[in-house]
Amino acid sequence: MKGFAAKLNKQWRVFATGMCFALFGIGGLALTFIIILILTFSIKNKESRELRVQKTIQTSFFLFCETMRITGAIGYKIIGAEKLKADRNCIIVANHPSLIDYVLITSQLKQSDCLVKGAIWKNPFMRGVVTSAGYIPNKDPERLLTTCEERLKKGHVLLIFPEGTRTTEGVPSKLQRGAAQVAVKTKSDLRVVHITVDPIFLTKQSKWYQVPDKKPFFLIDVKDKIVINEFINSDESPSLTVRKLNKHLDSVLFPQK
Repeated sequence: MKGFAAKLNKQWRVFATGMCFALFGIGGLALTFIIILILTFSIKNKESRELRVQKTIQTSFFLFCETMRITGAIGYKIIGAEKLKADRNCIIVANHPSLIDYVLITSQLKQSDCLVKGAIWKNPFMRGVVTSAGYIPNKDPERLLTTCEERLKKGHVLLIFPEGTRTTEGVPSKLQRGAAQVAVKTKSDLRVVHITVDPIFLTKQSKWYQVPDKKPFFLIDVKDKIVINEFINSDESPSLTVRKLNKHLDSVLFPQK
């Protein structure tokens, strides 16, 4: 009987996960073709419109996360959410074990600029949303650094996953230097967010319907800031500072190495 109940629970979580992702897709289209169109015509100032879209995304993502929790698809807990909500003029960096890491973090942020990889700009469910939110395409390095500097000077927070893509199970994680380069260039502190998932779920290698036998639990732990002034030394080159900062960031995000 116990085994039957566990099997039934797993099948329900497959259904609940599929339903939630269907709602996510429908919500993305609704944001693109209804809500964002309304905001486009009602708010003429581009910056004000982008901030309103980002707030709308935060509310939508919070509802999505709660739907996944209430239906039993996942469990999650955010430790230190108040730190995220209070942050200004800093870079939020996080490890990236699952598909919904960005959603979980952004659900707590009324404002966040995000570096978005090229594939998202081609996704019909997300393209209109990321464009209207003013998210930053991760392509032209020089333009990227300039844009990040402009946003941070305005007091914005910038969300970056330094791995560049989701963690591959069994393969040692390697950080790209983008987050460290932006931090050194803009002299901005970094807020570290560490994410664990037990058991692993929505990884780069798995499909959404490949749910584990036990309900996945996401723990999002908001750590202290890395103070950039502790790394900047006028006697050394910026490239050396970037390497030192990136090495430290790697040790903080992956302490088990």
